[in-house]
Amino acid sequence: MHLQLEQVSTLRNIPPEVWNPLAGGGPFLRHEFLYSLERSGCVGPGTAWLPSYLLARDEQGLAGAVPLYVKHDSRGEFVFDWGWADAYERAGRSYYPKLVAGVPFTPATGPRLLTRPGSDETAVATALARGARSLANELGASSLHVLFPTDDERRLLDGEGFLSRKGCQFHWHNDGYADFDDFLARFSSDKRKKARRERRRVAEAGVVFEHLRGDQPTRAEWDAIFAFYSRTFLRRGRPPYLNRAFFDEISRTAPENLVIVLARHHGKPIAVAICFRGTDTLYGRYWGSAADFHSLHFETCYYQGIEYCIREGIRTFEPGTQGEHKIARGFTPQATWSSHWLRDRAFHAAVADFLERETPHVDAYIEELDEHVPYRHDAGAAPS
Repeated sequence: MHLQLEQVSTLRNIPPEVWNPLAGGGPFLRHEFLYSLERSGCVGPGTAWLPSYLLARDEQGLAGAVPLYVKHDSRGEFVFDWGWADAYERAGRSYYPKLVAGVPFTPATGPRLLTRPGSDETAVATALARGARSLANELGASSLHVLFPTDDERRLLDGEGFLSRKGCQFHWHNDGYADFDDFLARFSSDKRKKARRERRRVAEAGVVFEHLRGDQPTRAEWDAIFAFYSRTFLRRGRPPYLNRAFFDEISRTAPENLVIVLARHHGKPIAVAICFRGTDTLYGRYWGSAADFHSLHFETCYYQGIEYCIREGIRTFEPGTQGEHKIARGFTPQATWSSHWLRDRAFHAAVADFLERETPHVDAYIEELDEHVPYRHDAGAAPS
């Protein structure tokens, strides 16, 4: 196989029908999502995410690609390397720019070495990994980081000299439940009562919910949705990652990938969870509210998403990063990964030593959390 590698700074000249066969079943690697980030200015000049997509072409056309970005900070990645950057700076060197393979602002596992179905996928993925590392050298980047790759990609990158870092998220798995009560029947009695009490408090307060596609909210409703979402970020002292132009664009180009959980009180929107839908996974991404009802967050962000997955036959619900409180609502710990290569061999070795010491702590953390899942022991193992 003869492959030609090319670096481009935009997807503008690549048609969606050429790019999307590489993207798999998730929503975040599709042309519509990535190019909406570009068109809205969420990535690109003036931001800390500069697109530097790596393409691989063969005789049939686009054989593979990597969503690469030149980064000048570590925000929006959800794999925290601030300590590594600090160590570089204290040694008198610059950690930035670095090169990141992943989806901006999106901590969801998925392919990063994208390959065309029917191609020699291992050969293409290997060429892309080596090409990305060469590009990091050419750009003078300190390092190359592949965020939330698949297990197969991680093993390939291990063979190419990358370092694997283990993390943890909390996911819900659909065990073929008939309805929400069937799901709760797997809980222990006290955990089931707590979940029902949380849901009852929201319902008794008069809050009702709608599940909407991206093109179904009115413009006024989108104004409220964006205001709720922005408020969550502003409370933490920073602007939101995604602007209103992004949501306008993605709701126009890929409305079927957006699931809006909209809460109303006396007909007025009061809270929202913004989710994205793939072939077999629902991804909870953002939440915001303008009201303070007991358990409103749990209902909007977790229970409504679980109900949606059961109704739609969706296999997995990934509600985002962190949050041990998700365990009591039926989510279980799930290992996640990232892969790292540092150009300076001494720092590469130092990070390898750090990860060797960090990984057992992550393993112990996951093992401890497994003891607190709400599922009854006599109902079998927790869904996974």
